[in-house]
Amino acid sequence: MNSQQEEQAPPVRKVVLVTGASSGIGEAVAGRLAAEGHQVVAGARRTDRLRALAERTAGAAARSGGGLEPVRLDVTDRADVAAFVEAARDRHGRVDMLVGNAGVMPLSRLDSLLVDEWDRMIDVNIRGLLHGIAAALPVFAAQGAGHFVTVASVGAHEVAPTGAVYCATKYAAWAITEGLRLESDPSIRVTTVSPGVVTSELADSITDAGAARAMRAYRAHAIGPDAIAGAVSYALAQPPEVDVNEIVVRPAHQR
Repeated sequence: MNSQQEEQAPPVRKVVLVTGASSGIGEAVAGRLAAEGHQVVAGARRTDRLRALAERTAGAAARSGGGLEPVRLDVTDRADVAAFVEAARDRHGRVDMLVGNAGVMPLSRLDSLLVDEWDRMIDVNIRGLLHGIAAALPVFAAQGAGHFVTVASVGAHEVAPTGAVYCATKYAAWAITEGLRLESDPSIRVTTVSPGVVTSELADSITDAGAARAMRAYRAHAIGPDAIAGAVSYALAQPPEVDVNEIVVRPAHQR
């Protein structure tokens, strides 16, 4: 086989698990990877949205040899996440990548004292990520290979008014993922993708009026979620000896 034929060879089909796959970045990642020929197990609570995604991507996935399987998942439930990973491994024989994408962003000033919303961000953005690591790490270790991708945020690197708790959870996600990378055997790859302003439903959960007004202005320039899906696809496509540690993807207007 010559070099040109090698360049045109189809990608190796991977088994990829995506959390928070019913909308936004997770939906874009799941749909894109299925269309690129991978077997995607898409997890979220809104199974109707997952089924609709599977239907929309069925044609492209079939042509490429991929597939998208919708599965109900609550990342705040440790047993649910463990069952999600174990069932995927049992059905498909292995798990090659876990994309920890599930997240919520009900921004507010600290003096608004929306403690229940703080707790929700901690539960989904931090505990949900840890539940995924706890479930997938033994599987990757037993296989001798695997790839974690955490969808963090530019909020992991900067703090804005109304974003203290959200940015804290995303810094925690960044720190946990970086620690995982440092601790892991080289056979396990670890990537953090930190998006800037992306078109999504995240801002719809903001109940604080002042934070909602600020977010409308902040989101005046946003990129589509497929830009982030492209970053995940890039990290996945690298050869085993290449570990993409972090990718920051922002709108050109967000400096």
